Amino acid sequence: MQRPIVYSARKLRREMSLPEVLLWEQLRAGKMGTKFRRQYPIGPYIADFYSTSAKLVIEIDGEAHDRGGRPQRDDVRDAAMQGAGLNVLRIAAVDVLKNMDAVLQSICAAVDAPLHRASTVPLPAGGEELV
Repeated sequence: MQRPIVYSARKLRREMSLPEVLLWEQLRAGKMGTKFRRQYPIGPYIADFYSTSAKLVIEIDGEAHDRGGRPQRDDVRDAAMQGAGLNVLRIAAVDVLKNMDAVLQSICAAVDAPLHRASTVPLPAGGEELV
């Protein structure tokens, strides 16, 4: 018998947001040098994207992540995943829509340096050159 979280993950795979779909198209192409899974159950949580080999969780944060008690719940979730030895990378949905190249560079950096435990990777401000 499968756990209820597996059913939730399957439902989330069918109902991915536009930023998640766009990023998934890039991640599934194998450009990052590691395999990613989408809407992957980790303990009581479901990660938007997860790489087993890089121990990297990628979360796409839409506008709702800034409201109400959501930031505190995200902090608890990140702490639990980091406590399990995973690196959590939070990316704003608007960055996926407006600056996919910078997002992919941030993911590549996190994959190449899996021991780095920052909870977020800063993206260049609008108009800044990528080096």
